[in-house]
Amino acid sequence: MGVPDQLAERMSMAEQHEYLRARFSRRNMIRGGAVTLGAVAGGAFVPGAVAQAATPTRTFASAATVDGSLVAPFGRHLAFGTDARTEMTISWQVPVAVKKPFVRIGAHPWDLSHKIEAEVRSLYTPAGVGASGDHTQYYVHAKLTHLRPGRTYYYGVGHQGFDPAEPHLAGTLGTFTTAPAHKKPFTFTAFGDQGVSYHALANDSLILGQNPSFHLHAGDIAYADPAGQGKDTDTVFDSRTWDQFLAQTESVAKSVPWMVSFGNHDMEAWYSPNGYGGEEARFTLPDNGPDKKHLPGVYSFVHGNTAIISLDPNDVSFEIPANLGISGGTQTKWFESQLKKYRASKDIDFIVVFFHHCAYCTSTAHASEGGVRQEWVPLFEKYTVDLVINGHNHQYERTDVIKGDKVVKKLPIGETAYSETEGVVYVTAGAAGRSLYAFSAPDSYEGHLNEVDSVASFINTKDGKVNETVTWSRVRYLNYSFLRVDVEPAPRGHYAKLKVSGIAETGDRIDHFTVARKAK
Repeated sequence: MGVPDQLAERMSMAEQHEYLRARFSRRNMIRGGAVTLGAVAGGAFVPGAVAQAATPTRTFASAATVDGSLVAPFGRHLAFGTDARTEMTISWQVPVAVKKPFVRIGAHPWDLSHKIEAEVRSLYTPAGVGASGDHTQYYVHAKLTHLRPGRTYYYGVGHQGFDPAEPHLAGTLGTFTTAPAHKKPFTFTAFGDQGVSYHALANDSLILGQNPSFHLHAGDIAYADPAGQGKDTDTVFDSRTWDQFLAQTESVAKSVPWMVSFGNHDMEAWYSPNGYGGEEARFTLPDNGPDKKHLPGVYSFVHGNTAIISLDPNDVSFEIPANLGISGGTQTKWFESQLKKYRASKDIDFIVVFFHHCAYCTSTAHASEGGVRQEWVPLFEKYTVDLVINGHNHQYERTDVIKGDKVVKKLPIGETAYSETEGVVYVTAGAAGRSLYAFSAPDSYEGHLNEVDSVASFINTKDGKVNETVTWSRVRYLNYSFLRVDVEPAPRGHYAKLKVSGIAETGDRIDHFTVARKAK
């Protein structure tokens, strides 16, 4: 993307951002046909690992907008607000600048009289930052509030000249359903590391068939930066890959809230000191995290009896340290406060945590992240987290029940873990579409058991890779797949259940187990 290798090796994400902004000066950006607000205002770009993130780059294009009737929105994707019962954000993209974008919404497809103004976030990328020439992307967002819990709404997105209420545009309408006000059964899906590919499309089609209430994407979203080292040496970086990704994902995300966390491939240094300025332009996530300026991908929400927490492991990663320590410890403090709150709530039975880098995995590529084990695993165990979902390693792997880095209970396929008294189960679901990695031990999955007593692996520490031999690797599947979780509430004193299944791209089930906890 433009930082020399010898510099990138010792630069933090914030320092790389400052370098790029200095190199691609205001004069160069004006010559490219656009001026960013950062350039106009002087743009204070502060170096250092905990530098304040810039607001996503807004761009004033020099070209006049085209006739809106000739421009169709694409890449629709939904996200819950902080209160998933009453808030939803509808986001989409347009290929060129449009006037007066909006959302129409109603309880029926023939009644979309409620019209809400939308916000445009323009993202300018100059020639030389990666592989493409100068280009500007236009992302549009409308945050809806005061919705009714458990209600399905119809919506259409448009702009001046393109009104989804017109009969000939009825096929562009979408729907969404808010979270319920009370405990009730529901399903959600999850994976990490998707990118743009045939296998990504295949996984999306299967996910849509599960009828999930929401989907969790555990980092490494589009792979516009294929290197993923948090260094700006990737000359094939291409932000237009996001356009392809959002178009690919629309079949699911236009009706299913697509809740993302950020991985190492999601740090793009040009846009902001933390590398997440591009994601902030493309996604609107719940804003209840500890530090929106540095960690916009850290948040939580509640659906029925289940609390979902998204974390940013780039903040604690020894393996890829470009953003190591960016929160100054505030993320871990906030995380513990969330765990305390949800465990004390009489309405919450389950806590599910998802993020990118693996706490426990035996992949020959990245294996386990020592920073996660050091910072967060003690909290998972202290507050008896029910399920941890990771990506990063491009395969499916599921552990036994773990506590104190040891197996406290073997969990064969089809068996039940009692999280309140036993320990934590970890699932790596990183085979959503990118090229696959490898295991050092043979595959072992439903219908194809090949169990071993121990597996040779390693953990990434502050001093480098440290070899370890582990006994907790229960299920290994080296092909494309995703996770399905069926949540079953129960009367007080009875066991509520998370029924977890690994689903292959073929539609076959490769794993299933249950996490049970007495309902409050």
